[in-house]
Amino acid sequence: VQLQASGGGLVQAGESLRLSCAVSGISISRNRMGWWRQAPGKQQQRESVAVITSSGGIIVADSVKGRFSISKDDAKSTFYLQMNSVKVEDTATYYCALDSGGTYWGRGTQVTVSS
Repeated sequence: VQLQASGGGLVQAGESLRLSCAVSGISISRNRMGWWRQAPGKQQQRESVAVITSSGGIIVADSVKGRFSISKDDAKSTFYLQMNSVKVEDTATYYCALDSGGTYWGRGTQVTVSS
């Protein structure tokens, strides 16, 4: 199982960005998957941002609720994090992960929001 995150970059506050996580080696249709982030200087703290549960439910962190959304495309075996109205405090390395017997992590993609 491999996860490849992409779409990070440098954006200004208020702009939008979409992260993608391409999954190979397993079907994503009935697995729990989501996005986590790790802010600079917080090496031991990885925050859950948004999750799609195995039954298709959506859980979004309060810190991003109303601004970020998570979705998936089973046919493309890819899930996404749409980030709107980004804030400086959203600056972090974003990781995608999928649960299937164990947890599989992708390499992070850096998102930097400038003021």
